Amino acid sequence: MINIIIVDDHAMVRSGLRMLLSAAPDIEVAAEASEGDEGIRMALEHQPNVVLMDLSMPHGKDGLTAATELKQQLPDVAVLILTMHDDDEYLFRAIHAGAAGYVLKSAPHEELLTAIRTVAGGDAYLYPTATKRLMNEYVEQMRRGESTDLFDGLSEREKEVLSLTAMGYANKEIAEQLVISVKTVETHKSNLMEKLGLKTRPELIKYAMKKGLLQFE
Repeated sequence: MINIIIVDDHAMVRSGLRMLLSAAPDIEVAAEASEGDEGIRMALEHQPNVVLMDLSMPHGKDGLTAATELKQQLPDVAVLILTMHDDDEYLFRAIHAGAAGYVLKSAPHEELLTAIRTVAGGDAYLYPTATKRLMNEYVEQMRRGESTDLFDGLSEREKEVLSLTAMGYANKEIAEQLVISVKTVETHKSNLMEKLGLKTRPELIKYAMKKGLLQFE
């Protein structure tokens, strides 16, 4: 059974989605939320497989911010964006935020159900024209000779944490150097290792050496 939480600021939309999803034999709606913070709280409480997240929620935390925070706290939960925005900028930002899928509210009901089942199974889902645009963007990058290195996707802070970790500094020492909390260091480290596909400290050190990040004074 796929447990799901609906996060949308319109009560009528939530009601319609609940009715649709509850009719599916393999989907159960665990909770609803009207904005991002409430959605995160519901997810922490119910531990769903999927969070169906709207992007534009003007009376609380927006969907992109909520998706980013949710993935930090519950990395195994699949966030599926359901939005009216058929826009490249929102699409790319959603992917960067860790969303597993992106579906338009104008899509047929069958497509939404397929998207939910796809992301619940651990795969990504994009509506067809979005997939085509992403492929075109990738081909254009390759044509221009632009780098597609995963390292480019790290934030500057994540790069600093990567370098200091590889040089042997403990989390507490890194926190002191960067003037951030130990918990924040741990979050950055977890995020960067996930982005780079690294599992162990030796892998991290090897990667840092390859990138020329081991610069000792």
